[in-house]
Order: sequence, then C-alpha cells, then structure tokens
Amino acid sequence: MEHITLLLAIVIVTALVFDFTNGFHDTANAMATTISTGAMKPKTAVAMSAVLNLVGAFLSVEVAKTISSGIVDESGITPEVIFAALVGAILWNLLTWLVGLPSSSSHALMGGLVGATVASVGFDAVNSGTVITKVLIPAVAAPLVAGIAAMLATRLTYRIGRNTDAKGTEKGYKAGQIASAGLVSLAHGTNDAQKTMGIITLALVASDVLDPGSNPPLWVIVSAGVAIALGTYLGGWRIIRTMGKGLTDLQPQQGFAAQTSAATVILASSNLGFSLSTTHSCSGAVMGAGLGRKGGVVRWSTATRMFVAWGLTLPAAALVAAGSEFVTKQGDWGVAVVAVFLVASSAAIWVISRRQVVDHTNVNDVDEQAEGAAEPAGVVTTAIAAVTPPPAGGTGVADGADLTKTIPASAASSASSTSENGPASPAAV
Repeated sequence: MEHITLLLAIVIVTALVFDFTNGFHDTANAMATTISTGAMKPKTAVAMSAVLNLVGAFLSVEVAKTISSGIVDESGITPEVIFAALVGAILWNLLTWLVGLPSSSSHALMGGLVGATVASVGFDAVNSGTVITKVLIPAVAAPLVAGIAAMLATRLTYRIGRNTDAKGTEKGYKAGQIASAGLVSLAHGTNDAQKTMGIITLALVASDVLDPGSNPPLWVIVSAGVAIALGTYLGGWRIIRTMGKGLTDLQPQQGFAAQTSAATVILASSNLGFSLSTTHSCSGAVMGAGLGRKGGVVRWSTATRMFVAWGLTLPAAALVAAGSEFVTKQGDWGVAVVAVFLVASSAAIWVISRRQVVDHTNVNDVDEQAEGAAEPAGVVTTAIAAVTPPPAGGTGVADGADLTKTIPASAASSASSTSENGPASPAAV
C-alpha cells in the first residue's frame, strides 16, 4: 500500500462508496419478502443480512477476477477511467433508489466501466465476448430461470401443504424464509462485494501496484466486505417496499420459494464466475412466486417500470461515465470537477429523498400508488390461470389466496359471493 498515490486513493474511496450504495440498494434482494410477510422485523432482517454479506465476501474471488481482468483490457486502463466508471455507477444507483426501482448495481458498474473505457481508448479495449457471455446473457437468463424455478417451487409448496394446518404451515415457512433470506444475503456478498474488489484490483493493476491477473489483496477483500455490510445495514427501504409490496402480494410459502430459487441461481453463477445481477434474479423470483399461486397477481405496471430501468442501466451509466472520463482527461482540475459533481449530485438526491421518508417504520405501508395497483391480471397471469386446474375442493380459489387483494374494492363483495357459490369467473380473477 506504500505505492498508493492521491489519485489512486480517491479511486479506492470512490469504489468503496459504490460498494456502500450497492449494499443499501440491494438489501431488498435478500430481505424484502421476509419483511413483507412478517417473518422478521425490518431492523433485525437488515442486521442479519449485513453480517452474512460480510461473510460472503470472503468465500470466493471468481467474480472479482472477471471484473479485474475480463471485461476490459487492463493495459489501456488508468485510474481516471476507473474513477469515471464509478461516478456513472454511483449516480445511477442513487437515482433508481430515489424512485424505489430495483435496478442492477452490477450492470451500472459494467456500463460505467465500458463507457469510460470507450471514451478513453476506444471500443477495442472492451472484451465484447466476455461482456456478452458473462454479463448480457446472464442478465436475460437469470430472471427467467429464477422466475420459472420460483413459480414451480411455489406450486409445489402449496400442493404439499394443502392438507396441513394453515397456522402451523405459515410458521414453518416463515422459519424457512429466514434461512433462505440468509442464504440470499450470503450469495449477495459472494457475488456483489467481489465486483468492488475487482474494480479496486483493476485500479491497483492500472497504477502498477499489482501485476496483471493478480487476485485481490486481503485488505481489499476486507474493506469491500465491510463497506457492503454497512450499506446493507442501513437498508434501502424504498426498494424493499417496491419488491415486498409493489410487485405482488406474497405469502410465506411464496417468499420461501422465491428466496430459495434466487439464492440457488446466484450461488451457481458465482462459482462459474458470472457477474450476475442479484436484482434480476430476486425480482424474477418474486414475480415467479406471484404467478405460482393460483389467484396471485403480478402488478405489471410496476414490473414494466422496473424492466425499463433494467434496459436503461447499462447505457445510462455508460454515458455518464463517458462524460466524466472526458472531463477527467483534462488533468487534476478535471478530476476535482468530477468529484465535486458527484458529491453535489449525491447530496441533491438525498435532500429530495427527505421529502417523503421511507424507513423501517413504514416500509410495509402500501402507498397510494400501490393501493391503486389492483390492476387487471394481464395476459401472462390470465394465461397461466387458464391452464391451471382447479384445486381438489373445486372452489377455483388458490390455497391461501385472498382475492380481495387482487381486485378493486368495489368488486370485492361480488367476488366473495362468487367464490362461495362456485368457481370464480375469469373476470373476477
């Protein structure tokens, strides 16, 4: 560490700030469903997640090596490029946190790194093959695989427990949720903390402190793990509300299925060195669990906004990073200008967020937008419901499903009487 210059120190601190924002931005991935179903109290949940994120940071360095030596050509990278990349990633994390959208911190970092590299040395320095196979393909595959797995797991849990005591089953699945949430937190630390390790390692290589292809030093692993754990403990309550209440109404069985499916996908990708988005995996699993319960409804208006944010993440972070790189290339004063811009923008976003505070005391409150989100089931939900056979009792109502949560209040009474007298009509569902 004796070779670290002032510029490199700025880059390392900025990387740890990104890691911190990654922590509170992605807390929802592990704990949103656990909090929304009441399996754990909010502050207890984020504290447990923080500890397991820290532990997970020490389990593997495969993803870190992908970031530090796979995405871009190390020989053309300077600390200024990495600094610009981090600026793009941090600002995108903060903007999506402000509006409560679960976007990918991983893709924000990738987009920032690619944008800054292209602005500095051109497209030839980007390893497009690695970007496609280890970033873009997993970005599409992860939510699909996790969603299908969660949907099937949800149906299986309801089928297994259809003849059991409802209260006893709920307690058991809440306990299972706590265990699966811990597994997701561990997986998140294994995957996401490594991305910051990889960025810091790349900065050290670019500054000739480490040899190309080196593993992250121990102090890098420790600092990245601590930073993401601290961010996780603060809790990204806005995004927790969206994932826990905004996408669908989850019961403990669904929460357990969603978290277990997501954790399996994330841990598998970490072992393979894929820089997977935990947000994509967990969001896909939540939607799959929503579709897996007969009578469950995914709020596609919220999901559509989330999909748009996913699509914008890479290009938006890349554009901000490219602009930042253009300024930093002007010299020390350029680096100072970009640093001031980052601090000022971050402060402005925080001030705006104080106008409507979301924290552990109101994270499970359904705001007016979510309250009015009792929207029609939509094509996907309707199609799945159409091919789902009615349960053994012939009522057409899902095990534990509450139709009054998925239809407008004005139609609740008619839906209730319909379900008492026979199978619910497609319109009611």
